Amino acid sequence: MNYKSKDDFLKNVELKFPNENEFHQAVEEVISSIWNTVQDNELYLNNNILDRIITPERAIIFRVPWVDDNKNVHVNLGYRIQFNSAIGPYKGGLRFHPSVNLGILKFLAFEQIFKNSLTGLSMGGGKGGSDFDPKGKSDNEIMKFCQSFMTELSKHIGHNTDVPAGDIGVGGREIGYMFGQYKRLRNEFTGVLTGKKMDWGGSLIRPEATGYGTVYFVDEMLKTRKDSLAGKVVTISGSGNVAQFACEKLIHLGAKPVTLSDSSGYIYDSEGISLEKLEFVKELKEKRSARISEYAKKFNVDFIEGKTPWEVKCHIALPCATQNELNADDAKLLTANGCFVVAEGANMPSTTDAVHHFINEKILFGPGKAANAGGVAVSGIEMSQNSTRMPLTSEEVDNLLKGIMNRIHSTCVKYGTTKDNFINYVDGANIGGFVRVADSMIDQGIV
Repeated sequence: MNYKSKDDFLKNVELKFPNENEFHQAVEEVISSIWNTVQDNELYLNNNILDRIITPERAIIFRVPWVDDNKNVHVNLGYRIQFNSAIGPYKGGLRFHPSVNLGILKFLAFEQIFKNSLTGLSMGGGKGGSDFDPKGKSDNEIMKFCQSFMTELSKHIGHNTDVPAGDIGVGGREIGYMFGQYKRLRNEFTGVLTGKKMDWGGSLIRPEATGYGTVYFVDEMLKTRKDSLAGKVVTISGSGNVAQFACEKLIHLGAKPVTLSDSSGYIYDSEGISLEKLEFVKELKEKRSARISEYAKKFNVDFIEGKTPWEVKCHIALPCATQNELNADDAKLLTANGCFVVAEGANMPSTTDAVHHFINEKILFGPGKAANAGGVAVSGIEMSQNSTRMPLTSEEVDNLLKGIMNRIHSTCVKYGTTKDNFINYVDGANIGGFVRVADSMIDQGIV
């Protein structure tokens, strides 16, 4: 189908998929980058790649009944969006959180297509999860839910079909319960999930991968301006897995992270978060599920309630919490305060207006599909280890991760460098990820 303009196409997306705001936002960002590339390629037009690439191959919705410790029966919704398999089996996380709905998962799965493509590995795009909230549940209740969830999901996944991973609310415990149920139902030990524990098929560096990868990407961005991380002041949002390990790698490379946050507010440590202080954060969040404000009490630093850390002066900002956490006003404040690098550790944490501001100001802006691809990159490495039954060392995985992030950066530079030598990483990531998938779709015919 030929469209008169980009806006005409986007209006059609909204009509076709109503009330899916996050998905519309993700599609608009990608289409804005690739529109001219598509219009200039007769094959893409004749094969109607645009309509095909924004439509999931499959969207599975199912009920998940489970019984709590008091014998009460609950019913949650389960989802798996199998969006695009042109370059490999569907790959993307499972999210357990009350905010989960079809639109959010479609946005995440759509982003995953291009993120996975950029890694150079053979992985398609997918995402899934449930509106189940693990918080406040006993281990037994979480096990019952995971077993019920996998009972239905197992019909639709497999190591050559769809390989889910963890995401928000789904860590090693949940992956273990789901893997055990899959093994029981299918009577096979196979790499059908990534994020497993080391004793039964997991990969070293997997917990660290997204945070480490984001920092490796920032390091490559800085090299384009003959600069480095040494001595740079960095603000980070979030205090979960991604934020913690981004913080850790920043410290290793000589930078000075000064903030972490959660839904209650953020801490500002002007002296810098050290490795010793970071260990307290890990224990605080992973073992006690406590508020980040306890860091402020323990180390006698500022806690700013109900705010995000974008008002703090910095050289580099890493939004690592959740989608749309950084808006246009935040973006303007960051650049006014001297920030010249922003890299998304979370999925789509910057609003569209914020992204436009960063690009207009010509700062180094790394979009999530490039900057936070480290997690899925190591998931792909885990899949390879499962296939060969040969585990790799931490150093081997870390070197592979660094190489993949460097390759992603090179792709962004190739497709995103403008005539005045500014690198538009948003365009570079979108076009670079799109071309590989679109060409593969054309090779495979109308499917």
